Amino acid sequence: MPDLFAPLDAGALALPNRIVMAPLTRNRSPGAVPLPRTATYYAQRATAGLIVSEATAISHQGQGYADVPGLYAPEQLDGWRRVTDAVHEAGGRIVVQMWHVGRISHTSLQPDGGAPVAPSAIRAKGKTFIRNEDGGGAFVDTSEPRALETSELPGIVEDYRRAARAAIDAGFDGVEVHAANGYLIDQFLRSGSNQRTDAYGGTVENRVRFLGEVMRAVVDEIGGERTGIRLSPVTPANDAHDPDPQPLFEHVAKVIGPLGLAFVHIIEGATGGERDYTQGEAPFDYAALRSAYREAGGNGAWIVNNDYDKADAQAAIASGRADAVAFGRPFIANPDLVRRLREDAPLNALDQATLYGGGDAGYIDYPTLD
Repeated sequence: MPDLFAPLDAGALALPNRIVMAPLTRNRSPGAVPLPRTATYYAQRATAGLIVSEATAISHQGQGYADVPGLYAPEQLDGWRRVTDAVHEAGGRIVVQMWHVGRISHTSLQPDGGAPVAPSAIRAKGKTFIRNEDGGGAFVDTSEPRALETSELPGIVEDYRRAARAAIDAGFDGVEVHAANGYLIDQFLRSGSNQRTDAYGGTVENRVRFLGEVMRAVVDEIGGERTGIRLSPVTPANDAHDPDPQPLFEHVAKVIGPLGLAFVHIIEGATGGERDYTQGEAPFDYAALRSAYREAGGNGAWIVNNDYDKADAQAAIASGRADAVAFGRPFIANPDLVRRLREDAPLNALDQATLYGGGDAGYIDYPTLD
């Protein structure tokens, strides 16, 4: 029976262990450009079986927070090339999480100060992070979005395709499509944010249509064996809600099952909160979701996520419930998390004050066991 430290093949990705570094927004890329210290940060954590990068915007329209990186300009790709080179030199594997925030944005972050876009013109009950004129940062309410015209959707699908190709050209080993946490793809999925009356709204099949088009475009461009997806069936993050998530996400599983994906990355429960969080009338059945994916032909690695410790992770893998486990904040404070878990060593405490924005402190200065 495999354990947390056993190797795993996930499509074209050969992982030396089953400890995945989850995507972690750090707001340290001014102008959406990863800096040299970003390469240091990821290389320090290269012993992870797989690194999933911080969420990275596929276009200027896809930006939703200050100082998060992009995949759409030459200088951004140059910055990412430094990162992927450093990770590979340290013996690691890294995929980029491709992101379009949809309505979770602010006019100051959008092209020409325009409104953020969304499936429907419904403002999210949430906040985003912007820079003030004096250079300081502040959390502010998200702006009122405008509903996307049906004719605009092929262009956004093309943005995903283009970003996937750019990621591979910049040296990433693959991509993870961010379809979770109340961002654009998730907004299309859920009836709370999607009240469209065209072919992308109403029925479950219609609401999943956009996700399917994005995933097929990415797979057609770079291959399913280098493509993953992140889903969060019941999280309330960023005002995400749907009264009946089980049939919705089982249909998602049936759509992505035939695509030959490298992995499916599932946030169980509320992002950053309770793993048994329920949305709808009954607890979500993750085993049924995985079964629906397997029955549809999906053989990608099944990665679970949300506040797992070593014992929980070992149990999930030993039982066959998961193939790998993603760890988030423990990787921030512990660049050598894999070794610490293997040796049952104590973990560094996380400095909450340096999570978002800033310089080297709380970013690349956490000590290793050595």
